[in-house]
Amino acid sequence: MSLLCRRFLVSGRVQGVWFRESTRREAARLGLNGSASNLPDGRVEVVAIGSVKDIDQLGAWLLHGPAMARVDEVEEETIDDPGLSGFITM
Repeated sequence: MSLLCRRFLVSGRVQGVWFRESTRREAARLGLNGSASNLPDGRVEVVAIGSVKDIDQLGAWLLHGPAMARVDEVEEETIDDPGLSGFITM
């Protein structure tokens, strides 16, 4: 199976609403490696490593996020695999 690494930048009301932890749980459910971190500009950066199907499912989930979030935009790009193991929040 070929692995893909994709970076998502999620903007809106995504900090202080359990976005990173909810993303970690969803990524774990899908069997993805990667990370979710708050950025100084108020966005959340998500890096996901796994199959195209599972990353696409995470991308669809990121469009709405957890119940308290309000997602305005999700930008995405394919990047080189940073070699993360598991899914961490920073």
